[in-house]
Amino acid sequence: MDKAQKQAFVSELNTNLQDASVVVVAHYRGLTVSKMTDLRSRMRGEVGTVKVAKNRLAKIAFEGTPYTNISELMTGPTALSFSADPVAAAKVAQNFAKDNDDFVILGGAMGETVLDQAGVQALASMPSLDELRGTIVGLLQAPATKIARVSAEPAAKLARVLTMKPE
Repeated sequence: MDKAQKQAFVSELNTNLQDASVVVVAHYRGLTVSKMTDLRSRMRGEVGTVKVAKNRLAKIAFEGTPYTNISELMTGPTALSFSADPVAAAKVAQNFAKDNDDFVILGGAMGETVLDQAGVQALASMPSLDELRGTIVGLLQAPATKIARVSAEPAAKLARVLTMKPE
């Protein structure tokens, strides 16, 4: 990369990190191209991104973002996984690490909160934003359904009594 390409890459990475809710840092030494492509496609499916960057460029891109505190994790061949959903990137990275021994999660950050491996694992075990939204919608709809059922029940009982034939 020449200087202009490096500046464009740092600028793009910085913009992406500004919009991210969580960043997961992992070593990827030993992963094949097909496995890395699989990781990227899984992350895209959850509206996340995986970037492999030179550590020096990533540290520069961290400046001005809440993720400057994870610069010390940037050693060796590192991959950054990030998403706007606070759980998606951690969940995909954790599931991928279970299937691939060459992908080792070092830690990450959620905003200015630094996460170690256990923190990323705990974050990955939480329900995603879409799952939480579905649960809330279900909870909001349940009382309306129950009210409709209870209000219709007396009328149904009356109809059954009236349709009974006397003996």
